[in-house]
Amino acid sequence: MNSLVILLISIVVLVGGYLFYGKWLAKQWGVDPSRETPAHTMADGNDYCAAKAPVLLGHHFASIAGAGPINGPIQAAIFGWVPVLLWILVGGVFFGATHDFAALFASIRHEGKSIGHVIEVNIGRRGKKLFLVFAYLTLLLVVAAFGSIVVGTFAGFNADGSQNIANGRTAMISMLFIVLAIAFGFLVYRKNAPLGISTVIGVAALVACIAIGYNIPVFASANFWTIFVMAYILIASVTPVWILLQPRDYLNSFLLYGMIILAVVGIVVAHPTMNLPAYTGFGGVDGTSQLFPVLFITVACGAISGFHSLVGSGTTAKQLDNEKDAMAIGYGGMLIECALAVISLICVSFLFGSDLIALKASGIPDATPTVVFATGISQMLAKIGLPTDVMYSVLILAVSAFCLTSLDTATRLARYMLQEFFVDEGESVENLTGFKKAVSNPFIATLITVVLGGILMTGGYSLIWPLFGAANQLLAALALLACAAWLGNIGKNNKMFYIPMVFMLIATLTSLVITFKTKIGRLMNPPEAPTVLADVLQAGFSVVLFVLAIVLVFEGYKALTNKKAAQSK
Repeated sequence: MNSLVILLISIVVLVGGYLFYGKWLAKQWGVDPSRETPAHTMADGNDYCAAKAPVLLGHHFASIAGAGPINGPIQAAIFGWVPVLLWILVGGVFFGATHDFAALFASIRHEGKSIGHVIEVNIGRRGKKLFLVFAYLTLLLVVAAFGSIVVGTFAGFNADGSQNIANGRTAMISMLFIVLAIAFGFLVYRKNAPLGISTVIGVAALVACIAIGYNIPVFASANFWTIFVMAYILIASVTPVWILLQPRDYLNSFLLYGMIILAVVGIVVAHPTMNLPAYTGFGGVDGTSQLFPVLFITVACGAISGFHSLVGSGTTAKQLDNEKDAMAIGYGGMLIECALAVISLICVSFLFGSDLIALKASGIPDATPTVVFATGISQMLAKIGLPTDVMYSVLILAVSAFCLTSLDTATRLARYMLQEFFVDEGESVENLTGFKKAVSNPFIATLITVVLGGILMTGGYSLIWPLFGAANQLLAALALLACAAWLGNIGKNNKMFYIPMVFMLIATLTSLVITFKTKIGRLMNPPEAPTVLADVLQAGFSVVLFVLAIVLVFEGYKALTNKKAAQSK
């Protein structure tokens, strides 16, 4: 089938989902534009800081996307383009966007606090503690996984010692961009410069950063960039959001939107045929995988992702200026990510059968998903005369920007989780004493997260990502459970959560059982190249996640059924 037809159908479905299902959800839940948000009622100039809707959408979208909507669909393409496309569209409209919107809305109705707090109020204190442990472990995996990706796109030298020009350019542009973001934030938030004029100047400066970085790359080792990234997220995660997070992510969004526009232009001009088979069978291209549950765990951010609930109920909820913006940012932001996932699927289909990649059940051995994405789009754009090497560098930069944004957002969120763990309902961080007060200190909580994330990062992206996939999708099911319990408690319609919640629980728990059996099998009969540490870690993590999820589901089920019993009396 022609890829342009696929893209147009996808856009119609996603826009239709926003206009009809998204608005229906807002009506069912009682979104109230006249009600003050925590960004105003709890403003502190640090974490709680109201942002204009376009600025906040830029932060939210850049934070939730990461590399997920690119990696997931490309890796899941082993099952053919039809099942992946169907899951992106159906999952995005009815699962992922509903999940993101609900998590954001629930948070702003709970003082901008995390889903853990929502669980404490509506399910119970034990449920909150378990969820925060679960969420914190997941965020450590996010820090480790995205940290590995960023270092990989910055490392200036190849394995043979030669300079990696594309990485050197990406690193230089990213460094210049950090300086630009700080200057932009100072002008807008301290000098009250008009946002429109500042945006034009900021985008022009961003283009200049790209031009300078492209011509003056910087080369440093992977070890240097590992230390730099850890130091950067340590600082960025404790500074007031107006200094770096808001302005960087806002300007960053133009780079990311530009990447999507370039990709759409490339598809419109080249409109290649989908070379990837429509369906390769339940077992994938060589029969060794399982469409259920692998497809629904692998696509993740392109259809539904638990990490999004942490962003929505973490940084985004504390900056939402008006409740009317919750649908556009929560529901709409996810649908933009779905569109990016469709584009990624078209890229891998376009390149399928070429010398660059050869799909196997184990994934894409000859190129990372990021390389597949950047190569596919740059080759399509070459048909209208745009230089392939320049387009490739810009696209790699955009993906790296996704990851860097998600990286320090995840670190800030992990700090919130650690702080909330020690604070019960009715208490505050300021009232804590002793060990609890020390660990809840923003700097200490962040340092603990950075150190633990850095240790995990040494294991490499390939070890971390499978663990993140399972934890992430279980987190989505638990966030849906929390939102269902809250809406049920206040007498609102919560039935739209039941199918997504149960489906994601079954898919993820099945995946954890399969992972555990596979890893135990490898430990009992090790292959020629043993990976004992990785196998033990993944097997142990699978058990911990499984037990935590079962206990939380039991707690949530009691809360839901008790509420129904009370209403029936």
